[in-house]
Amino acid sequence: MNKILTVIPARGGSKGLPGKNIRPLYGKPLIGYSIDAAREVLEDKDICVSTDSPEIAKVVEEYGLQIPFLRPEYLATDTATTADVLLHAIEFFQRQGKNYDLLLLLQPTSPFRNGTHIREALALYRPGIEMIVSVKRSHAAQVICCENREGYLTLPLNPQASRRQECPDYYEYNGAIYVIDIASFLSRKSLNFERKVKYVMDEYASVDIDHQEDLLYAEFLMNQRVN
Repeated sequence: MNKILTVIPARGGSKGLPGKNIRPLYGKPLIGYSIDAAREVLEDKDICVSTDSPEIAKVVEEYGLQIPFLRPEYLATDTATTADVLLHAIEFFQRQGKNYDLLLLLQPTSPFRNGTHIREALALYRPGIEMIVSVKRSHAAQVICCENREGYLTLPLNPQASRRQECPDYYEYNGAIYVIDIASFLSRKSLNFERKVKYVMDEYASVDIDHQEDLLYAEFLMNQRVN
């Protein structure tokens, strides 16, 4: 059985929605939804919130999950990449004698992703796959247009189809789940993989919080489900 490390990256300096990772959503901090989803699948010892923020660390520990480290300064800048953050977490645990096969990346801005989604995504893994990534079906290909040299609009992704049914399937990353083969990642030091497999999620589960409007929409959806 593959050993799995979950990393929930939570930088403190969000510009689109300041403090978004710990903003309250329907009675708990936003990051709590990702922690709960991870806990449906793994034990706390295999769940790591990687943050540079003492405030986020305090909220997470009040939620009952221990923070193993605060990110060093070089990972607390706008130029630090997700790959840098993940590599730091993997190497931290390796120094503790903990070696994992798969890395489960859960961004803290997907409150409707749950343990069932995670288990289904993990079930797609097989040797040779470098990454499983969650997506949602996209209708953008039907409407994305650009100007040609004559200044007229064209539909470059779907030039022939006149009906939605004629358009091939396209997908968008929804940011909810990434299952990464650690050996492949360590050899590349990059998330630009070639052997990727999709895990399709619906629109509801794919809601991602980037702005205040997203937070209000998520609150609305939760009210609808409860009431």
